[in-house]
Amino acid sequence: MLANLKITEYLDKAAAGTAVPGGGSVAALNASLAAGLTEMVANLTFGKKGYEAVAGEMSDISARAAELREKLTAFIDRDAEAYSAVMAAFKLPKATDPEKELRKQEIQKAFKQAALVPLEVANDAVKVIDLAGRAIDSGNKNAVTDGVVAAMNARTAALAALYNVKINLVSIEDDEFVKELTRKINDLKQQAKSKEQEILASIMI
Repeated sequence: MLANLKITEYLDKAAAGTAVPGGGSVAALNASLAAGLTEMVANLTFGKKGYEAVAGEMSDISARAAELREKLTAFIDRDAEAYSAVMAAFKLPKATDPEKELRKQEIQKAFKQAALVPLEVANDAVKVIDLAGRAIDSGNKNAVTDGVVAAMNARTAALAALYNVKINLVSIEDDEFVKELTRKINDLKQQAKSKEQEILASIMI
């Protein structure tokens, strides 16, 4: 599994010139790192003197961030698997008309899944931005920088994942499916950008 590799091993695979892991898997990794940093800010606050009033909130942020980190870590492999399924569908036989039809159906099914996986990554990355913002507002002031980096990474991960969704939509023939996911892309893109800007505007650098 990609998620179980050492950092250097994953980087070597990403640089190897093979189709996977690609941008979608890297986006999931980036989002999981953002969740981890958010969790860290909350944990650096919980139980610390002067932050007793926000202990409950920090506990909640830590738990939610940990859940997202675990989910996003799984997407590191799920995205690679989804793209591998697309490549496998293209390799199906096409000598007869039934084979051609089956191949076409499998390709379309694979492209839909390859679009849905990064859409989930983007949706979760936006949730991480929200949590990072809460951690920055109420958390340990010595960890503000870590919270900001978390928000920035989550925003980048969200936009990167959405770009992967958009690329896959080009190959999908189901107009209603494309229309619905395009709407979700635009909504999540706006959320990611605006939430990050709100956070940055609240920080004195």
